[in-house]
Amino acid sequence: MNAQDAGSPTQDATPTKLQQPDPQAPQADLDALYAPPSERIQRAVLDHLLDFHKAYLRKATFFCLATGSEHGLDASPRGGPPGFVHVLEENTVAFADWPGNNRIESLRNLQRDQRLAMVFLFPGLEIFLRINGRGRISTDKDLLSELREGVRMPKTATVVQIDEVLFHCGKAINRAQLWEHSSRLDRDTLPTVGDMLAAIGRLHDATHRLDDAQVKEINNHYDQSVRNDLY
Repeated sequence: MNAQDAGSPTQDATPTKLQQPDPQAPQADLDALYAPPSERIQRAVLDHLLDFHKAYLRKATFFCLATGSEHGLDASPRGGPPGFVHVLEENTVAFADWPGNNRIESLRNLQRDQRLAMVFLFPGLEIFLRINGRGRISTDKDLLSELREGVRMPKTATVVQIDEVLFHCGKAINRAQLWEHSSRLDRDTLPTVGDMLAAIGRLHDATHRLDDAQVKEINNHYDQSVRNDLY
């Protein structure tokens, strides 16, 4: 009997349908389930950047930004060339806001609630950098000029006052095999942007139909925009 026959998960395995847990069940006793973090881990959580944090930020090209307000939570990707998150002081960083879908949920959330969290990924590395703090939206011209990309000036910048900075182990990366070439997805195995917009259109209007040519046009426009209209 091989590993697959024995019930080991495979990449193409169909997930088992799970039942929703009872919302009335007692809360889990987390202190009984998990050991406390070691003193070494606790001491590594700082309220300011050291030289090694700055070295990683100079190489950073991507992070996810979490914000929230009374209206709900939001997680948003942010990317740029190495060092696009600028260190202003030992406890302050800043980054530009560049064009996206114009929902600007992160910016609106920060105007209501300054709390935020940032999780940095480093392609090829098995480590995360995390920053928790408070953010404010700035339109300061000197700052925007410092954060520009070529001749492109951002409309706003987010200035982050750091409350906590720490490194996080990369086990999640290896569980996902994130940097393995075999983990790259085949574009043809999933619905395209055009396919999804066509389905959403039918959801709102059963008579709404996009033909193959229209779907292809949407896909071509998306590919052009997502690869070239970056700033």
